[in-house]
Amino acid sequence: MSMEKRAVLAAVLMAVVFLAGQYLFFPPTSETPPPTKPDTKQTPGSVEPSKPAAPTKPEPVTPATTTRKNELKSTSTAPQPTARSEQARPPQRLATIVTPLYRAVVSSEGGKLQELTLQYRGEKPMVIVGELGPGGLVTGPAAHRAAVPMELSATDLKLGPDRPTGELVLRGEIEGLRVTKTLTFHADTYTIDTKIRLDNAGGSTRQAELAFPWTTLQEWAGKTAKFLGQHPTTITLSAGGELRYTDDLAHPGWHYGCLSTLRGPTKNGDQIEKEARPGDWIALGSSWYTAALIAQTPGLEILTTSDPSPADPKAKPPMPLHTAIGLRASPTVPAGGSWEAAYVVYAGPKEYDHLHRVGLEESINFGGFPVPRECGGLPMRWFAVPILLFMNWLNAHVHNYGLAIILLTVLSKALFYPLTVWSMRSMKSMQSLQPQVNALRSKYKSDPQRAQRETMELYRKHGVNPVGGCLPMLPQIPIFYALYLAVANSAELQNAPFLCFDFLQPVARAIRAMGAHWVESLWICNLADIDPLYVLPLVMGVTMFVQQKMTPVSGDPAQAKVMLIMPVFFTIMFLNLPSGLVLYWTVSNILQISQQWWMNRPAARAGATSRGKERLSGLSD
Repeated sequence: MSMEKRAVLAAVLMAVVFLAGQYLFFPPTSETPPPTKPDTKQTPGSVEPSKPAAPTKPEPVTPATTTRKNELKSTSTAPQPTARSEQARPPQRLATIVTPLYRAVVSSEGGKLQELTLQYRGEKPMVIVGELGPGGLVTGPAAHRAAVPMELSATDLKLGPDRPTGELVLRGEIEGLRVTKTLTFHADTYTIDTKIRLDNAGGSTRQAELAFPWTTLQEWAGKTAKFLGQHPTTITLSAGGELRYTDDLAHPGWHYGCLSTLRGPTKNGDQIEKEARPGDWIALGSSWYTAALIAQTPGLEILTTSDPSPADPKAKPPMPLHTAIGLRASPTVPAGGSWEAAYVVYAGPKEYDHLHRVGLEESINFGGFPVPRECGGLPMRWFAVPILLFMNWLNAHVHNYGLAIILLTVLSKALFYPLTVWSMRSMKSMQSLQPQVNALRSKYKSDPQRAQRETMELYRKHGVNPVGGCLPMLPQIPIFYALYLAVANSAELQNAPFLCFDFLQPVARAIRAMGAHWVESLWICNLADIDPLYVLPLVMGVTMFVQQKMTPVSGDPAQAKVMLIMPVFFTIMFLNLPSGLVLYWTVSNILQISQQWWMNRPAARAGATSRGKERLSGLSD
């Protein structure tokens, strides 16, 4: 294969890899939301604090069995009392928890989070009532689950440096069993430690069906997100040493296979039903935020449920369809015994450090290379995670993620400079021999095999390796792709400014008033969002065009023109990508142009010297 054909093929493959990374590894997020007024915060009603229960000696925990749903029919139990849900339900009460990282409102209905607003680079509401959020402690069969009404131990809790942790205790009753739910909040993490205890004070064995769901809409079309990444797009499962990802919220039991989608190997392949060992978890999230439930004790099961779609795919369902992830348990508690379970709720940004502390780092899907990880590709987290941590370290010193991205790109280019020089020299050698190669092709155009042998002999005679321009680039591709992945998966870029000018706010408001609703500020005030003026993508396109013109190419001029289409293609693609990614690519192009100019200096000087001698010779004549 000739050099120019290899160049065209390499460019096409780069584009394919880039697009595949977008659609295989990073499900598209919702569009940038238009500026909206901050929602009025829900203020819990004024309620009297519940009286603390009299201190009693805790009953010893008697070992209890946990039965699966299909085993409950054979379990000998006493007749069940009337369900609390059929009785008059007490009025809902609310408790407000305020920490430096978030504000939460806990309901007496099962202890669900009525509100959870992160204080992370602005306010980020993780709960949308009726559409997205946890259901608390619910009980009953799957089709008739209801939240357990409970009493709150307090109505407000404020944490900070002087009070790093705090507890909220909820008490209620399930099928004749006393239930205690203890929520432990932390001032410095996004986790909520949850403990459940059932006490059977009766004289016969009792059983209960418990679940702890987190629900989302299956489709978010037509819904405006209050921040980038608010709407979930992916379900991730880690259980029994198995890791699965799926972006089909209507069929959470389906997961990525090698270039295909596989049904879950359970009795219901559309759902997930899996025993949870301590440390196993299931998460619902987007590229930058996630909500996860992590089992801490045996006896829990990971599950998902989803509303069935209409039989007619064109029919619109009468009500929005929901999907829920969660944990469940079916304990059987003997007379006078108790049953306990514990799990952790994480609801926050997908910052690697925070995720690593609770064992959720695999919730960031870095994919594989050069094929998806499910096909046996090289796990890109081996490269992307160190780069991500190094970028965060740079930001800690320069206090600007835009500068951190620039420094990271410069250091990577410096690291691979020897290989780049080797590649450029090889390409220039190939270019110098191209006239002779073209002559051989013309001479032996009726005998392609002879032309190929003569060409290889020409390369050998001049000590040129035909693939010498490509081989040095191969080790760089995974690293540069890992750089791209690190920037694309960095939640830290949310609302991180690069060149943000407050004095231009009147101009931004004027532009927004003219109909450009996406222009909230000037200039790049959020590296996770698009460039509102599209300046950076256009600069990237220009630098890519200059780079193409400076790169040594040879052969058919028509093929060189095809290569010049690539900058146009990439510019269009980069218009709606986060500014951080476009900044990385632009700086990389500028450094490549600088390296090419530096390599071209000897040839330029030689050409100038030759032209000077010709002028002097003409004057002397």
